Amino acid sequence: MTGQRSDARRNYRRILIVAEAEVAAHGADASLEQIARTAGVGSATVRRHFPTRQALLEAVFQERIENLCERAHRLTGTGDSRAALLDWLHALVEYAVSARGLADALAYEPPTDEPAPHSCGNALEEAATPLLRQAIRDGAVRPDVTFHDLLTLSVGIALATEHHVRPMAQADRLFRLSVEGLSPAQGATPT
Repeated sequence: MTGQRSDARRNYRRILIVAEAEVAAHGADASLEQIARTAGVGSATVRRHFPTRQALLEAVFQERIENLCERAHRLTGTGDSRAALLDWLHALVEYAVSARGLADALAYEPPTDEPAPHSCGNALEEAATPLLRQAIRDGAVRPDVTFHDLLTLSVGIALATEHHVRPMAQADRLFRLSVEGLSPAQGATPT
């Protein structure tokens, strides 16, 4: 944003504030035209600042993504690598459930050889891959599990529970089920 005229910076901030509210209300499919109208700018101004819907969504979720990345960095190298990875994955699921549209934004990012440098998925992958690698080295996670497997699982849980009466409770249940598996624990009685 440096080097831009002050009115361009104001427009950017206003568009982003409106976009955050619209995405919270309508998810990733929030109307770009409605965002422009509410922000008091033209559609061309929105597209100049955010050339794609994905660019707008990444800007809306930037702070949440940064928080998840910081959490991954804090957890890397802690004692129990499985617990650290699961803690981070659970936080990802919680963020994706609580921030309407985040799961959609992450779902738009299939694995590629050349990810966009500022993409949400790329930032998360860079931050969380050390957690996954350590868990694999410790034998706590199968060696064929990839970051994209974990991202797909997390996004899938968030999308599947988005319209549930109690989305966070259902997401927690599905997360535990995916981690613990379908088989009952030794000596546990089915409920």
